[in-house]
Amino acid sequence: MVPARQTYSRTPAEGNPTQSEGWALLESARQLNETRHGDRDGFLAALRRNWRLWTIFQASLLDPDCTVPAEIRGNLLGLANFIDKRTAELLGKQDPSRVDVLININRQIGEGLLAGARAAAAAVIPSAMPAGGVNSVLSKISA
Repeated sequence: MVPARQTYSRTPAEGNPTQSEGWALLESARQLNETRHGDRDGFLAALRRNWRLWTIFQASLLDPDCTVPAEIRGNLLGLANFIDKRTAELLGKQDPSRVDVLININRQIGEGLLAGARAAAAAVIPSAMPAGGVNSVLSKISA
């Protein structure tokens, strides 16, 4: 198996599951979008990859040690159920107009995960700054 870093031009940094999940959803949305009007084999490969991704999410959400709040977990499992049904329909008949919803779900959740990861990273950075923030650091450098 070829590592993801060799297969894709841009991959998330290791060690951040939220960022990795967001990237995977956006990458899957990109692949679905690029293949929906193309040949059936390419489309089916992208569709199956998306289905596998959501199956992984389902397994994680059903794990007794899952830390996702119950309400969010229920919402995501409902989405996963919808994705299962829509994917089964699309496996039977490729219909570009019916794949839009899968692309949009992936994009919205992926962007939300990445925005959350960025906000968490931004919250860590200021706490590492000395009193006076960036200006005090710059004044010390230029002194």
